[in-house]
Amino acid sequence: MGRSAPHATGTRRDVRATVINCTLKPSPQPSNTEALAKVVMRHLEGHGVTSDLVRAVDLNLLPGVESDMGAGDDWPGVRAKVLDSEILVIASPTWLGRPSSVAQRVLERMDAMLSETDDQGRPVAYNRVAGVVVTGNEDGAHHVISEIHGALGDIGFTAPGQAWTYWHLGPGPGPDYLDDERGHDFADTSARFMAANLAGTARALAAHPLSPPPS
Repeated sequence: MGRSAPHATGTRRDVRATVINCTLKPSPQPSNTEALAKVVMRHLEGHGVTSDLVRAVDLNLLPGVESDMGAGDDWPGVRAKVLDSEILVIASPTWLGRPSSVAQRVLERMDAMLSETDDQGRPVAYNRVAGVVVTGNEDGAHHVISEIHGALGDIGFTAPGQAWTYWHLGPGPGPDYLDDERGHDFADTSARFMAANLAGTARALAAHPLSPPPS
């Protein structure tokens, strides 16, 4: 139901990341969430990680909790990218203090991974690490981070410490990330820590992978 767990290749170019931008804005509209996600990708590149960016709203991700919902469903292609990566980053704006509806759709589609195993009997998300990027002109970033990390942990991903970054300017409406330079230093520093922790943990798991759950 998925490729074997990642393994070390002995080079700094042995780690791949899939970044799923869960903005509500279809391309080519500018996305604040994508702008911050690209900061993380730039830092990941500094650790030898090759990243692939997916804007989920541009795809036809059918509602459901199966890996393939049939004709016209674009999720199988996204799922293949996720399972071909050692790192997954979910990037979401904050709406009404919560993750976007697109982020919820992505997580619901990943629910199927709970029952899918690799060729060694491990859940397919094992030995993969996950991080979260959040933007919004209202408070709620920590809540969004905790909801997404919690869901990914249930599925089997490993969340390193400080594997997140966010940007907002406090409670209430305000400017967007692309329109205001305030707070960018904090977001960039957090992105730098996030990238280092994701890359380091991915390589640690490649060298010492988790075993299948005891039967």
